[in-house]
Amino acid sequence: MLILSLIIMAVSWAVQARLKNRFRTYAMTPLSSGMSGAEIAHKMLIDNRIYDVEITCIPGQLTDHYNPADKTINLSEEVFYGRNAAAAAVAAHETGHAVQHATAYSFLEMRSKLVPVVSFASNWVTWILLAGIFLMQVTPLPLYIGVGLFAMITLFSVITLPVEFDASNRAVQWLNNARIVNREEYGMAKDALWWAAMTYVVAAIGSIATLLYYVMMLFGRNDD
Repeated sequence: MLILSLIIMAVSWAVQARLKNRFRTYAMTPLSSGMSGAEIAHKMLIDNRIYDVEITCIPGQLTDHYNPADKTINLSEEVFYGRNAAAAAVAAHETGHAVQHATAYSFLEMRSKLVPVVSFASNWVTWILLAGIFLMQVTPLPLYIGVGLFAMITLFSVITLPVEFDASNRAVQWLNNARIVNREEYGMAKDALWWAAMTYVVAAIGSIATLLYYVMMLFGRNDD
């Protein structure tokens, strides 16, 4: 398990480094349309007949996200004001989540329903799993509970994959169809979003691997 964890950590680091490198590179490419990230998000909303979503500017780097609870597209300063291929990709991707919400995209709805459960599980799962490991020879109950909580976290991670890939597909298709980007910028936006999606893929694989480890530990305990 230690070797697998190290491999996953190394892959995750490599993907994150590649993602940051791609975004830095594409952020230096001025957008031919001259539109800012905020303007792109606004136009994509209007084109999809969505009028009740607010676009806000938030601090930080790669902190961009869509919040379905208050219907806000939150863009970092470099994306909100940026007029480059990277900003276009991120702004359109986050707006893609707003379109998913407006059209009741099933996987987004499933993920939203899991948020309270996953929030609780994330706060307690480490302590419960530790208690389960220490009490394995006494009672398997804490480990069962811990594995159940971690399974919910893993399910959330897996459900996130189609949500992210679909938002990226919506983004690049709209950017192309609306002629916000030219051919070269389209390739940049698609590549940037692909690397962003890979971070979720690595996270999901890591979560699945960790869950299997605890499941094998639980079954191993029951076989003794």
